Order: sequence, then C-alpha cells, then structure tokens
Amino acid sequence: MNKIKQLWHKLLQTGLWKLGLFFAFIGPGIITSNVDNDAGGITTYSLAGAQYGLSLIWILIPVTVALIIIQEMCARMGVVSGKGLSDLIRERFGAKITFYLMIVLFLANIGNTVSEFAGIAASMEIFGVSKYISVPFGAFFVWWLVVKGNYKSVEKAFLVACVFYLSYIVSGFLVNPDWSKIKDAAITPALRFDTGMLTMAIGIIGTTIAPWMQFYLQSSIVDKGLKAESYKYARMDVIFGSITVNVVAFFIIMLCAVTLFQNNLTINTAKDAALALAPLAGNYCSWLFAFGLLNASLFAASILPLSTAYTICEAFGWESSLNTKFVEAPQFYGLYSLMILLGAGIILLPDVPLIAIMYYSQVVNGILLPFILIFMLFLINDRRIMGNYVNGRLMNVVSWVTVAVLIGLSIVMVISAFF
Repeated sequence: MNKIKQLWHKLLQTGLWKLGLFFAFIGPGIITSNVDNDAGGITTYSLAGAQYGLSLIWILIPVTVALIIIQEMCARMGVVSGKGLSDLIRERFGAKITFYLMIVLFLANIGNTVSEFAGIAASMEIFGVSKYISVPFGAFFVWWLVVKGNYKSVEKAFLVACVFYLSYIVSGFLVNPDWSKIKDAAITPALRFDTGMLTMAIGIIGTTIAPWMQFYLQSSIVDKGLKAESYKYARMDVIFGSITVNVVAFFIIMLCAVTLFQNNLTINTAKDAALALAPLAGNYCSWLFAFGLLNASLFAASILPLSTAYTICEAFGWESSLNTKFVEAPQFYGLYSLMILLGAGIILLPDVPLIAIMYYSQVVNGILLPFILIFMLFLINDRRIMGNYVNGRLMNVVSWVTVAVLIGLSIVMVISAFF
C-alpha cells in the first residue's frame, strides 16, 4: 500500500511539474492565434454566416490543420535559430527582396490596424460611446501597455485578453442551435465557384492564417527567450492556440448562420451583427457579441503594430525587444507608435469606408500568405539554419500542398472577378 501511495505521489508531482513547465512556456502560440480573431476576422466570420449560412463552416477544419502545421514551423525556427522570420529572410534571400517584402507587409498591416480601431469604434458605439472618445482612449491604452511594460507584463495582459473570447462561445449556446444540422455542415464540404463565395472563402483563410502571424509568433518566441530544449512546450502552445482560435471562429459563423441567415437579415459589419442579434437571441447575446468585438479589437490593435515593429526592425538589424526602453530601441517603439497613430487617425476621418477596409484587408492577407509560406519552407529545410530540425518528408508534402491550394484559390478568385 505504501508503495502505491509513493508511486501516486511521484506521478502527481511529475504531472504538476510538467503542467507548470507548460504554463511557463505558453504565450506566443495562444496569443498569436487568438489575436487573429480580430475586428476584421469577426466581421469576415459574421458576413460568412449571415450571407452563406453554414455552407462555409467546414473550411475551419482544414484551416485548423493548416494553421497548426504553419505555426509549428515558425515555432521550430524560432527556438532553433534564435532569430525572427524577417531576420532569416534577409540573411538567406538578401536585403533587396527583404526591403520590398517589408513595404508590402507594412502597407497590409496598416489596413489591418485601421480595421482594429474601426472595431473599437463600432463596438463602443453599441454602448453609446462616440468614436471620437473611444478611439483616442483605446489608442493611448494600447500604446501605454506596450511602451511602459516589458515582455512578461505585456504577455500576461494578452493572455488575460484571450480568456474573454469565451463570450462568443457563450453567445453560441444562448441561441440553442440544431447541433445535428451543424455537424452535417461541418463535415460536408460545399463551395460554389462564384466570385462572392470564393472571395469569402479566401477571406476566412486570410483572416485565420494571416501573413503577420508568422512574423509575430517567431519574434515573440525569440523575445521570450525560448530555446530548442523547450521546443515540445512551444509546439503544445501552438497546437492549443490553433484549435481555440478556430473554435471561436466556428461559434461566430454558427451564431450568425442560425440567426441572421435564417431570418434573411443583411449585415455589413460586426456591429450590425451584434445589434441584429438583440431581437433574435436577446440582449445578453447581443452585448456579449459586442463585448467580444471590443476585446478582440483592443487586443489586435496592440499586436498588429507590435508585429510590424518586430518584423521591420529585425529585417534591418535594429534593436527589437519589449525588454528594452524607448531610448534603447527608438526605431522599434517609433514604428509601434506610428502604426497606432495612423490606424487611429484614419478612423477619425469622416466618411471612411470601414467595411471595405476591414473585409478586403483579410482578402489581401489570403493572397499574400502563399508567398510568405514559400520563404518559410525554404528556410525550414535549410540544414545550415535548422540542423536536425528540418522538415520531414510528410511535413513537406502537406506544407507544399497547403501553399498550392492557397495559390489556386487566389488565382480562381482573380479570374472569377474579371468575368
């Protein structure tokens, strides 16, 4: 009996020790994935559910698998090389290619950042707060959070923000959906080859697997100081984050499908979706949806400028770390501040086409993504960088198939648009 007790205590201690290690190393994967359910993402998912019902919900299954594969490669490159993705691209492919890539990413990320502040404005207007109050206050808050903090404090704040995505899951259960019908839609692919539906499909892919994510994940792993010996925990972090982000996306699409689509209600923004839910699913559901939008927008309004600052500073060899002060890394914090200033400032201009910015920024992400993945695949298979941590044959096959599918979808969308 004593031996059994000793064995039990040993197993318990080992389990708690491993669980403690996991919580010590988590952060980059969960944060990177969850922030992708930002204002643009929530708008895209809401439009997908409202316009096409449950027809596109099946896409989330292959997208989850693809996200795990892609994010795992980034995590592996980060812990093995100790360098960010843009740093590796510059070293392997040269300064000229890196320079043009940074210009494209900077412009794309401005569009994405604008959409986050649009989300802050839209969500607070539901609660009766003018954008001329909410946007400047939100901009100052996210600027202060990062500039005055360090990596540990910022990561803790971001992890707390991840918890509030549960509001969408709660909202989904409040409408009492037909789960058997949803299960059938999730396992039965349905895709019409028309411009609208293809654009929406690429938008879902683009907002779930965005180009900036790969740069931010790898940079934050490096900034956190994770090494090759902690790779298995970084991989668990990535897998957990990739699953949770798509569970939230699933509930947003489902919620809008079983309420707005079934009642033939047209929406243009996530704000419209939140307001339309009140008479259909009750005020609590509407408020939870609006609160989720506010949380996601503030969260992403911090991460996207931060990702841009990481990416560009690494590309040009400038200091890039949250563990430095403003005077030690002026380019890093200057870029971060500039992105917030531009994102918030554009939203405060009159007659800004918010829905066009929020929706098509996600489509641009879907078109840009394959090219980023090609750089990643060359890097992950370079033994000079990765040593024995290069991709295996199966991983390469799956990765290249993912890239081919994304490129194919983008080409079909462009051709369909002309006709």
